Amino acid sequence: MFKINGWSIFLILLVYIFDSECIMWHLDPNTHKCLKEELHQNVPVTGEFEVSEAVNQKVDYVVRDSKGHVLSQREDISKGKFSFVTETYDTYEICFISRVIQGRGVSQEVSLITKHGVEAKQYEGIQEAAKLKPIEVELRRLEDLSNDIVHDFSIMRKREEEMRDTNESTNNRVLYFSIFSMCCLLALATWQVLYLRRYFKAKKLIE
Repeated sequence: MFKINGWSIFLILLVYIFDSECIMWHLDPNTHKCLKEELHQNVPVTGEFEVSEAVNQKVDYVVRDSKGHVLSQREDISKGKFSFVTETYDTYEICFISRVIQGRGVSQEVSLITKHGVEAKQYEGIQEAAKLKPIEVELRRLEDLSNDIVHDFSIMRKREEEMRDTNESTNNRVLYFSIFSMCCLLALATWQVLYLRRYFKAKKLIE
């Protein structure tokens, strides 16, 4: 039976509360770096990036899924933002590509902040459009957060059921294979006994 304890709920709450990622690295000239993450269906994703300037160098970025579909793309970037909504459960990646136009090039500093899920939603716009009070906006955010947690729990339960079915199927196959192997060994042992018996009788070693 799939059980969820207090620590599991606490950890998932931490994941949602700190659901934004900030990363910084140095991008060498004429190289590229890709960051990948698995996301569920209909998850809003936002990102903010900044690239240090370098003479005769350009940096492009592209966001795509595992099938190669481009969700966002820009060339010769310095700083900016992007946003998209996932269509299916898939692995999504954002790549930064360095291009040196002339010379040997230098390493450039790239910083990226990504948010997804509840943290990526623009509640300020919802507040202005629906004319909600700050407490109502916070309640809306908490409601979305709880819905996402429930959705994740249902996905975890589904995965647990799939893993259990796979384990039971594997156990059954191992059992049938073991029975088949034992039958083969018994048949081979019987054939060997009968063959040796006929052989010894032919050589008149036994009656």
